[in-house]
Amino acid sequence: MATIQTPYVIIGSGQLGRAVAEVLVARGEAVTMISRSGRRPAGLPDNVNVMAVDATDPDAVARACDGAQVVFHCAMAPYLEWAEKFLPLTRGILEGVARTGAKLVYGDNLYMYGPTGGQPIREDLPYAATGKKGRVRAEMARMLLESHEAGRVQVAIGRASDFYGPGVTNSFLGEMFFRPALTGKPVNLFGDLDAPHTFTYIKDFGRALVILSDHDEAFGQAWHVPSDRTLTVREFIGLVEKEIGHSIKKRVAGRRMLKLIGLFSPMVREVKELLYAWEEPYIMDYIRFEEAFGAEVTPHKTAIRETVAWFRKHLGMD
Repeated sequence: MATIQTPYVIIGSGQLGRAVAEVLVARGEAVTMISRSGRRPAGLPDNVNVMAVDATDPDAVARACDGAQVVFHCAMAPYLEWAEKFLPLTRGILEGVARTGAKLVYGDNLYMYGPTGGQPIREDLPYAATGKKGRVRAEMARMLLESHEAGRVQVAIGRASDFYGPGVTNSFLGEMFFRPALTGKPVNLFGDLDAPHTFTYIKDFGRALVILSDHDEAFGQAWHVPSDRTLTVREFIGLVEKEIGHSIKKRVAGRRMLKLIGLFSPMVREVKELLYAWEEPYIMDYIRFEEAFGAEVTPHKTAIRETVAWFRKHLGMD
């Protein structure tokens, strides 16, 4: 495997990795993106180097990150295989990066906290998840921060709520939402549509991770990234309806229906663990980040316009 030395390495070619790459390229940085396949994602800037690397292999990670100043962990295990594959993936990245002297910035979510009873989700809440995906996220965060405390590698964690945006297909507000919304078919929903819920725009998430990488004081901690104002799902849908110019048909499934559907759909069975996030207020507090680094966010109206434009092109509707 040839090694391409750049000051910034992004592990993971999904939506978050691409968002980080766009921020770095826009300010003139040299960037390498690595993934298991080594395939170049559509729309990735031409001057980003792409390499095939098995990130579960610390030796391979160390070679790929040789000479890097900052490594961004934006990789994801397959959603249905988190319990088996996410920890080995993160362990391989951590051990490999630790051999290089580079800093490590990890893109995380909020699963480790578990249900909060509707109180704002802050960084000082305990890791109280009872489901397997939340427990995996908690174990990875502990492993990363303990490595920082032990002096093995400098680690900063940026956490976002449920995200959406151009290129975001595998999420609650991904293709399963925007495809039917744009084509006039019913959108499948669950939970309380009037419960407040923080949504993070993917470009804001990418920009926040780069900001963390630039500040030494960010390391050794987890930070909730800035997001635009908290909306209810119904309010978010209303903004999408204004952008696309027609109403969206909604089909809301209760717990009993989800249990029935889960008999035939492994993905629905996995989602059941996280129903609490849609049945109670799910409000992410990012005041610590704002006070330390500022809070530049994209208004939902602008973010939705950009997202709808991307999905129209993605679905061949232009």
